[in-house]
Amino acid sequence: MDNWRKSSYSGPDDGNECVEIANTPTRITIRDSKTPARATLTFPTGAFTPFIEALKTTHSTVTDFARLRG
Repeated sequence: MDNWRKSSYSGPDDGNECVEIANTPTRITIRDSKTPARATLTFPTGAFTPFIEALKTTHSTVTDFARLRG
């Protein structure tokens, strides 16, 4: 069972962008906290940081994923 953590950018209202992340030694998984039963993004641990770096140029709130990774 994954231990999901909510992004610090996610607020209590439904209108906020809400993301959650779960990580293990071998993978990192991301999901929309408003619809947790829907699809997730799963990355091998080594691929997550390059993914975040690629998104930083266009989506500043995505950089919070890197802080959640720990």
